[in-house]
Amino acid sequence: MRVEGMDCASCVGKIETALARMPDVSDVRVNFTTETIELTLAPGAATQVGEIEKTIKSLGFRVSDTRQISSSADAAIDVALAPAARNQRWWQTRKGSHVVGLGVLMGGAYAIAQFFPLYAEWIFAAAVVAGVIPFARKAVALAMSGSPFSIETLMSVAAIGALVIGEAEEAAAVVFLFAVGELLESVAAGRARAGIKALASLVPKTATLLDPNGNQRSVPATSLRVNDLVLVRPGDRVPADGHIVQGASSLDESPVTGESVPRPKSTGEGVFAGSINVDGVLQVRVEKTAADNTISRIIQLVEQAQASKAPTARFIEKFSRYYTPAVMLIAALIIVIPPLAMGGDWNTWLYRGLALLLIACPCALVLSTPAAIASGLAIGTRRGLLIKGGNALETIGKVRAIAFDKTGTLTEGKPRVTEVLAFGKGDENVVIGLAAAVETGSNHPLAKAILGRAEAAGIAIPSATDASATPGKAVHATVGGRRLAVSSPSHAAQAAKLGASERKAIEKLEASGNTVAVLFDETSREVLGLVALRDEPRHDAREGVAQLKAMGVRSVMLTGDNHRTAQAIANGLGIEWKAELLPQDKLDFVNEMKRTTKVAMVGDGINDAPALATAHVGIAMGGGTDVAIETADAALLKSRVTDVAHLVALSRATMANIHQNVIFALSLKGLFLVTSMLGITGLWIAVLADTGATAIVTLNALRLLRFKGAATADGDGDEDRSVPRLVAVQNH
Repeated sequence: MRVEGMDCASCVGKIETALARMPDVSDVRVNFTTETIELTLAPGAATQVGEIEKTIKSLGFRVSDTRQISSSADAAIDVALAPAARNQRWWQTRKGSHVVGLGVLMGGAYAIAQFFPLYAEWIFAAAVVAGVIPFARKAVALAMSGSPFSIETLMSVAAIGALVIGEAEEAAAVVFLFAVGELLESVAAGRARAGIKALASLVPKTATLLDPNGNQRSVPATSLRVNDLVLVRPGDRVPADGHIVQGASSLDESPVTGESVPRPKSTGEGVFAGSINVDGVLQVRVEKTAADNTISRIIQLVEQAQASKAPTARFIEKFSRYYTPAVMLIAALIIVIPPLAMGGDWNTWLYRGLALLLIACPCALVLSTPAAIASGLAIGTRRGLLIKGGNALETIGKVRAIAFDKTGTLTEGKPRVTEVLAFGKGDENVVIGLAAAVETGSNHPLAKAILGRAEAAGIAIPSATDASATPGKAVHATVGGRRLAVSSPSHAAQAAKLGASERKAIEKLEASGNTVAVLFDETSREVLGLVALRDEPRHDAREGVAQLKAMGVRSVMLTGDNHRTAQAIANGLGIEWKAELLPQDKLDFVNEMKRTTKVAMVGDGINDAPALATAHVGIAMGGGTDVAIETADAALLKSRVTDVAHLVALSRATMANIHQNVIFALSLKGLFLVTSMLGITGLWIAVLADTGATAIVTLNALRLLRFKGAATADGDGDEDRSVPRLVAVQNH
């Protein structure tokens, strides 16, 4: 079944609890990400599908589709092709119109109160009734299905109690704020699901199929079967997982591996669906269908990770399991026992019971968390730290280990020329000029880096003719009457005269984490020079890792690159490392760390999406792919590694503020609960206590807006000075 309206992890628990109580229903699995429910009905079950739909609808959710789903890949594709209703603006949704209606009623009441105070109370009362009915109806349904003390029950009792004793304005405010919170959760949930659609779009919709006679025809990529032969031209995306049966080329596998440098591939080697063919024509034998290819598996990993992830439940909902029944019981006992057991006056004890109920109204408690969270989210946004909701902000401060992707996260994600060595008569500028001439017209990332170096240094690039390429091996051109080539060291070892000094230089450069391009004369086979390129670390990467270490957070670098490059980068940053990892390997490593500690994952690529989803909190670099940003719980819009430390510190400061608010609100309410039961304080003190606690809690939460720990946008040096203050705040 497809179920719409699930906004948070608690929705999953409510549905599972309700369905598990129904006869002959078992194996209930609710997937929050894809908005689907799978369950098993026993043969000849007394419970019918229609009854299941009715139960789900009674809880406030919508059942838009009831059918069999053959596989999780079908579910992934289905969510990518979701109904247009999911693309509604927030004010077009049911929850959005509810919030707008309540806002209009409250605004009208405040306006009328300025001129006709007596009528304002009635409008506030109307707002309470209109606002609380959906929550009260849901609370009743939840109570009947096994969840009697939900947050809906808490809010309904608080609003109705305040209305009964004449505090309609306060009751309306409580209902309105809760409705806004529900709407924000709904919007956040919708954005989280957008990542699945972005993933599904990576695989091309069509493929060029070759029949046994060599004829070509375009077919849907989803129709490909194992052993089909497909043609992949330069610039095309590979339509399915398979192996090359003819041709050679460089393939950009960054959608899968995250690595920026294309890898040369030739006959017999495997290719991934979604990879981009750079320069050669390939014939690929399909090894896996669309439902089982690499991208589909990544989609499934993201779904499974998000479905199994248990974000920290809202504090008030957990607390209300005990708080709500306890308060209701105490109020009932105060109203009933003294008149029955001690001959007390009914009116007096009813008054005291209502006063107690008003004091116990959870306004201050309800506001303590969202007010602080809202302030934390606001100051984070100002500093370029996009945090997707309170659960993420709360969890970030609890992490004790952070796994970083390498390419595009700790590094810039773009190869740059790091060193040039000249042999023979030419100097470094001559080598760069000739190499750039050979590479002119190539779209290969390494070619762009060489051309960029020549332009930046103001080096004149000679004209080149008869340019050609040996896919995955070398680029050739005639420059100044000489036939030159720029190739990989392995190709140069066969086509040029690599002496001991050249080989030693290549080994030294590669040991430093560089990719080496060899420039040589194809006629004389003379090596003219070496160009070393490397994806350099971000300027603040080492500082960011050091800041996290000072905060007691362990950092680990995860990469699909080779061990030699990974070690060179990691040694320069002072970070632990793991190399040659596929998306599944990153996921496994994060799961392994989760067994012993709270873990965050920082990444920017599609290959990072499963690990971002399965970590306790996922953090995406702002310059990364849409999939990574949508899958993650937070995004660093300015792509600074130091912002990870700022994010952790902001979370810890926010949680400290929440704890202060909760302790204050509970202490104040506890004090006046006792005085109300003893008859020392009356209704007006109860109103003052509740309103005062709400005001103080709100003001304390607003103090977070003065939080100066996050880095400034202009990079004027405040970032460096901010770190000690962040650490001081968290230690305090």
